Parts: sequence; structure tokens; C-alpha cells
Amino acid sequence: MINRYYSAWLIGVAALACVGWVNAGALEDAVRRGVLKVGTTPTYVPFEMTDKQGRIVGFEVDLLQAMSQALGVELELVAVPYTELLPGLMAKKFDLIGSGMTVTQERNLKLNFSDSFIVVGQTVLLHPSLAGKVSSIEDLDEAGYRIAAIEGTTGEAAAQRFLGAARLRSFATPEEGVREVVEGRADAFIHDAPYNLIAMARPENHTLFALEQPFTFEPLAFGLKKGDYDSLNWINHFLNQIAQDGTYDQLHDKWFKDTTWVGEMD
Repeated sequence: MINRYYSAWLIGVAALACVGWVNAGALEDAVRRGVLKVGTTPTYVPFEMTDKQGRIVGFEVDLLQAMSQALGVELELVAVPYTELLPGLMAKKFDLIGSGMTVTQERNLKLNFSDSFIVVGQTVLLHPSLAGKVSSIEDLDEAGYRIAAIEGTTGEAAAQRFLGAARLRSFATPEEGVREVVEGRADAFIHDAPYNLIAMARPENHTLFALEQPFTFEPLAFGLKKGDYDSLNWINHFLNQIAQDGTYDQLHDKWFKDTTWVGEMD
């Protein structure tokens, strides 16, 4: 009798251990292997981008480096197109998404988000021929205007929502979208405010002007598979810690106040 109960107890313990292993969070897996794998699309200045040496750098990358150091692991960035970030997370090609991803209700049905690490919004870059003609997003909502946005982004969604009457074309990278406006094939480019601000500072884009006031409110966060609450808890505490100890402000100033890094970008 005792042996039978003891055997049942051992089986139960083994089953619980297996369940715990199967349900291990992404960060626990990263610690086990010694590497945190993060899916990213390195085309979002200044959050993740490629420098002249081919390295992926940026504000969010520095946050991820600090996160990896706190975990005691190496950081491995897995570069994929933006539309492949969610499928890649589901397929376990990486542990989390760190790619300037805006928290939306639609995305939140498919994955869990950490606390926001910054809030941005959509702004508009315009062809110089529209100076004095367009002063708000509403002015662009006409059939005659050609709008450029980036496929799969909230900029594309904002264009579809606010500019239903205009003609929208979507591109793979923001550089392509800006070039369309510079070369006169599009009238306006819609994208996140930080990128547009820096794009305006580049010599090749000097003719453009901007509607600088963002017309959307968009928190950016890290994305994880649904149900991974232990990892979310750790990341949220990490974000709170670096906000308190000055690390966040230091990294923010590096990328948003000091522009010396611009010359090092590809």
C-alpha cells in the first residue's frame, strides 16, 4: 500500500516538473541557454538601425543590452521583416519582440505587452509643393493626394483610418517611403515622430517640411507570447528599476538629444 502511494507521489512530482519545464517563460529559457534572442526589424531610427559597420544599434537596442546584462546573458538580435515578427515569436525563433512595436488592441489579442518604455505618435512629412496648402492631417484626406506608409505598421493603419479618400501606397522600409516624397512620387509620408524628426535632418531630405504635431498616441513596448506572465513581471520591474536609477534617462539623452551618432549610420 505504501509503495503504491509512494509511486503515485513520484509520478505526480515528475508530471509537475514536466509541466513546469514546458511552461517555462521566455526569460527563463534565455537564462538557461545564456542568450536572449530578440526579434527586430532594424529600420526604425533611432530605436533599431544598422550602422556603417553593419551592427544593429539604437535606443531600444541599448535597453535590450541593459536587460541582457541584468539577466546575466548575451543579447542576440534576430533581424526579420516587420511583418514576420509575430509569426517568428509564435514559432519560437526568438524570445521576445523588441522592434518599436506599438501596443494596439488588435496586437494585444495575439501577444502580451510589457509596460510601455516610451510614447510616440504619427507625424507627416510633406513635399515642398504643399507648403501653405496643407496644415493638418485632415487637409490630406482628398482623392488627389498620394500617401506613403510602411507595410504592417501603425503608420499604415493611421493612414487608412484618417485618410480614406487619399491614395495609399505601402513600402517595406521608411527610407523608401521618404524617397517617394522627396522625388515627387508621393505627396506625404506618415510614420512615427522620432524617425521623421531625424529624417528631416538628413541633407537629402532638406526640401521636405513636416506637420510636427503627432496626430496619434502610441505607446511602444516589448512583446511576448501570451501567458508568459513571469517574463512580463521581470521586464516591468526592470523598466521601473532603470527609470529610478538614471539608466533610462542616460540612454534616452544619448539617442534623442545628442545627434552625433547620425553620421555613423548606414
